[in-house]
Amino acid sequence: MGLLRRSLKGLLKIQVDDGFLEQLPWKDFGNGLAMARLAREEIRELVLYRVRADADPRAFLRHEHIGGEFYLVLRGGIEDETGIYREGDLVYLDPGSVHTPRAVGETVVLVLWPAGVRLLE
Repeated sequence: MGLLRRSLKGLLKIQVDDGFLEQLPWKDFGNGLAMARLAREEIRELVLYRVRADADPRAFLRHEHIGGEFYLVLRGGIEDETGIYREGDLVYLDPGSVHTPRAVGETVVLVLWPAGVRLLE
């Protein structure tokens, strides 16, 4: 799996507005994971994930990124088979990449799927 990662923490100061987050239309998956769709056009999608600190460690299912995935960790962290990514980390996974992410603590992550996602479980 191809991976490109860069921390933007020295470049950007990330401040998440919790009041704004509360106003978004969240889809609660019932396991500590919630998703808010910010934009969608055809197969491209921009979403926010919010994961509670006490979320089920298996909240995210194993999945494949048909056209790759970009994500920016806004709070907390994401861990998968390739490493641990913290607040301010921008990550790109190649098309066809497969992973099973897990949140590290309370987490908010902005995700762009250029061509959608396919669940494998």
